Amino acid sequence: MNSQQILEDVAQSQVKTDNPRFDVGDTINVHYRIIEGESERIQVFQGVLIGRKGRGMNEMITVRRIVNDEGVERIIPLNSPRVLKYEVVRRADARRAKLYFLRERKGRSRRLRDRRRGMKHVEGQKTIQ
Repeated sequence: MNSQQILEDVAQSQVKTDNPRFDVGDTINVHYRIIEGESERIQVFQGVLIGRKGRGMNEMITVRRIVNDEGVERIIPLNSPRVLKYEVVRRADARRAKLYFLRERKGRSRRLRDRRRGMKHVEGQKTIQ
């Protein structure tokens, strides 16, 4: 076994497996642990998943939300120990891998269409009706 394979095996053992399935375009809640001094609290960041990057241990997601008519994006490591859990709030239909075009949109044009009946995912596999 070469050193690259050993590193990948160690990284694979650290990857979280309890994450729900979510795709680009979905609205998700990210429960993030915030540590301020000696106190600790959980902050929920709800936004649209506009991009995924990397694989395995290095996978990152970009979540965007609107606060006071100002866009706020957060790049979160998918396997971070500070993230307690991910929840899918709403599934949307996205035809692109990255939804960076939402940065320039305002108002109703920012909304994504709900996933159509024929496009629904069932925990890991597509069903076409």
